Amino acid sequence: MEWLFTEWWGILLFVTAVLLVWVLLSALLYRGFFKRFYDMLLSFLALVLLSPVLLVLIVLGAIKMKGNPFFTQARPGKNGKIFRLIKFRTMTSERDEEGNLLPDERRLTKYGKLLRATSLDELPEILNIFLGSMSIVGPRPLLVKYLPLYNERQSRRHEVRPGLTGLAQVSGRNALTWEAKFELDVNYVESVSLFKDIKILFMTVFKVFKREGINSDTSVTMEEFRGTPAEEGEIAV
Repeated sequence: MEWLFTEWWGILLFVTAVLLVWVLLSALLYRGFFKRFYDMLLSFLALVLLSPVLLVLIVLGAIKMKGNPFFTQARPGKNGKIFRLIKFRTMTSERDEEGNLLPDERRLTKYGKLLRATSLDELPEILNIFLGSMSIVGPRPLLVKYLPLYNERQSRRHEVRPGLTGLAQVSGRNALTWEAKFELDVNYVESVSLFKDIKILFMTVFKVFKREGINSDTSVTMEEFRGTPAEEGEIAV
């Protein structure tokens, strides 16, 4: 068996066998172990490799937003546990004479539109992934106030960590109805797998370059979720 480590073809055969075993184990144990392992590994590498880009965006954001370039907000994670989501700010904090925030379309800047169109506003969430409150792929983390509005099926989206990207994002993002998005989220939860996550990642890159589904049909951001009527609770998509 010395040829395994002395001949080039033997070494190639050995490395190939190890890789096949690794992929097989990753696929079989993905949900319970390897999904989090890859989240930690890839988010760490991303933080290191993208640190120059992050630094530039921090400086630009501080200039464009005239202050703090980050947007943080409480969001529900796995099992509804609350964490602090971090993104780059895309809207100003302008208010009317009564102290109320102006409509989204008036506060969204050209710089913010560019960040959203390229999904660069999401980059700081890599830190959320590394710390364990998020995953690379999963249902998007929404507002805490939506928690009591979900029906039983929709609430299943919290059985996994929320993601930087997900099945709903590559299937239409903000152009989908809430019910369609939640159904896709639950479909993902029910069938988490290594190869599905890889497929979603490739689709995400494609969608980002095409800049599809950034806004809904009637707003620069997704309309507020107000609950689903019982008869519409389960919509096939």
